[in-house]
This record gives sequence, C-alpha cells and structure tokens, in this order.
Amino acid sequence: MTTDTSSAPAGAAGGKGPQTLVGIAVTLTGIGLGIGARGISSDAGYGGVGPNFMPWLCAVVLTLCGLWITWEARTGGFREMDAEAGPAEPPYWSGFIWVCAGLLLNAALITHLGFVFGCTLCYLLAVQGLRRSQGQPIANSPATWAKDLITGLVISAPVFWMFTKFLAINLPGLTGSGWI
Repeated sequence: MTTDTSSAPAGAAGGKGPQTLVGIAVTLTGIGLGIGARGISSDAGYGGVGPNFMPWLCAVVLTLCGLWITWEARTGGFREMDAEAGPAEPPYWSGFIWVCAGLLLNAALITHLGFVFGCTLCYLLAVQGLRRSQGQPIANSPATWAKDLITGLVISAPVFWMFTKFLAINLPGLTGSGWI
C-alpha cells in the first residue's frame, strides 16, 4: 500500500524544525519584552494610560503570536507556504548591511546630529540598500542620493516638529532652538 504525499501541505515536508524554532524565538522575544516592561513605571498619564501600556501590549501580542506559530509548525507546518520550486535565491547581504548601517548609525549619532539629521541618514542608507537589493542601476547616481536625502528631510522634519511642538515630547535636536 502506498501513501500519496501530493496532498500534504507544502510547508509540512521537512519544515517542522525550522518553523518551530521561529515560533520559539518569537515567543521568547515576547517574554523578554514583558520582562523589560516590568521595569517601566505604571503611573497613569494622559487618558489613564501609563507609559508601560504599549510595551505590555506588544509583549502579550508577540508572545501569543509566537505560541500560535509554534502550534502551527507542530501541527502540520505552515499550510499556506508555497512549495519550493528549486534552490532558494541567496540572501542579498550588501543590501542588508546598508539597512543595518542606517539603523545603527542613527542610534549612535542621534544625540549628536539630532533627530532630523539622524533619521535622514537612516532613511538615506536604508533606501540605498533597498534600491541595490532590487538591482536598480540608478542607486549610485548623485541625483538619486540627492533625492533620497531630500525625501528623508521632508519626512523626518515634520515628524520632529509634530512630536516636539504639538505633543511636547522631547526628541534630540541639533540646536537649542527646537526647530532642528
């Protein structure tokens, strides 16, 4: 007697181990976020919600998602996953490095450059990484760099002003005036 495996879910064949590890990693990340949220003050602020509300909400949702992913993996794998047609395309590490450089430089320099220029730098590098990962030939042109720089400024400056002027949330600025 033979068994027909053609009707089995595409993700079920050989994917339980890695899929389960992803679920466990997401669950542990949610638990870690919950542990970190314990140290945040719960004093109610505006509207009766304290500063620890969002971290706790994210921790609970992330933990539930991780448990759900683990359950899905253990009960048949990711059912809607496409069957692999051939060898997977290798990751584009150069683009990954560009995006990571943008995030890390923003985190390292935001107190020195201010929010606007730090986020503009992050945007500029991340977009360059994404352009290169898509194989766009214009990624190295000065016009593209200038357009990305201006776009980053156009996005980050209003966000900075909205937070600092209208919501009275202190973000690092370049000058003491509060406008940059």
